[in-house]
Amino acid sequence: MANIKPFKAVRAKREKVALVSTKSREIYTPEMLAAKLDFNPYTFLHVINPGYKYHKQDVSGDLRFKLVHNRYLEFKEEAIFIQEEHPAFYIYQKRTPTKSFCGIIAANSVQDYHNNVIKKHEGTLKERELLFENYLKNTGFNAEPVLLTYPDNTTITAIIKKYQKTRAEFEFSTTDKDTHLLWIVSDKKDIQNIEDAFKEVNTLYIADGHHRSTSSCLLAQNLAKENPNHTGKEAYNYFMSYLLPESQLSIYEFNRFIKDLNGLTVDEFLIELDTNFRIENRGEELYKPSMKHQFCMYLNGEFYALHLRKTNYNFTDSLSELDAEILYQTILKPILGIDDIRNDSKITYSQNKTDNLELKTKVDAGAFKVSFGMLPTTIKELKNIVDDGLMMPPKTTYIEPKLRSGLTIYEF
Repeated sequence: MANIKPFKAVRAKREKVALVSTKSREIYTPEMLAAKLDFNPYTFLHVINPGYKYHKQDVSGDLRFKLVHNRYLEFKEEAIFIQEEHPAFYIYQKRTPTKSFCGIIAANSVQDYHNNVIKKHEGTLKERELLFENYLKNTGFNAEPVLLTYPDNTTITAIIKKYQKTRAEFEFSTTDKDTHLLWIVSDKKDIQNIEDAFKEVNTLYIADGHHRSTSSCLLAQNLAKENPNHTGKEAYNYFMSYLLPESQLSIYEFNRFIKDLNGLTVDEFLIELDTNFRIENRGEELYKPSMKHQFCMYLNGEFYALHLRKTNYNFTDSLSELDAEILYQTILKPILGIDDIRNDSKITYSQNKTDNLELKTKVDAGAFKVSFGMLPTTIKELKNIVDDGLMMPPKTTYIEPKLRSGLTIYEF
């Protein structure tokens, strides 16, 4: 049973939301970030890059968090941000030139995370957990929801469609040709129906935002210990999420790029691969796998199709059937000597949403010796692994939609 609740979001006014909300800070190059800050006084990037006001970009640690809080207060004081008068859910739709995503922004119980109602598919780094927990505690807000997915539900879908027929509170487009719409669900009956519908959902799966959710739970634990009057109903007992039905989730693969062959020649490397794979040389023909347990490899100016020899590989559980895990267990670790795939400097990852030629171009440029591609992980594979209590290898899934920062804000 998933426990969600409405909340009083802090958000930009209708006429300024297109200028305020932003993509995640991490995607901008220093030059792009500087341009945004120079020419848009309303962008939320001013809040999360507080040193700009003092012409300092190297502010870090607790000082940065304090300044983030101060810039946030300024946005509220200048009425760039307003707060909802009453708790509400928020139906948010993102339309790209090729896809449409529509779900509900809500507050999810941290207790559901502890009780395994909310399940994760990736491990988290303790250092990042503590850093973001400290950020949340010092700033007092969260501006990016955790992306959660759930099995399609007819009741929830019907409510969403009802609101989509009405005028949205927000409707704006961005320079990447995406359109964003947001409806406010403040009707008490609709709120109750949404809450009741999610109580029938047994499991929510984290699609994106593992560190944000873990850090929010850590914050709740610490604040509860510090609060002698803790009741469990405080705002810190929840975190902001974007709840999206499984059918609308888009999953892409990550390509793997390796800097050397671990001391092997090209011929020696191919001979090593022959134990677990049937190898087809495709020459300069761009190859993309057509089914699971097939891999694309680019090596020495040529594409190769690698077909797993299933007689030599043991499928022991749902994780062992995952292509990213097969690649690790049969090639990356035993042949190329990459044991720690999260931190080894010999391996680099790149999401393969658009550029199928990247496997070739990066190797031909001389930065890498060999590259590997595979089919995307399916939502069924993800759920099977999670339900079995296992974790996927890092950089297995690139999941969309990617959500904007500062569209709705949750205060603790």
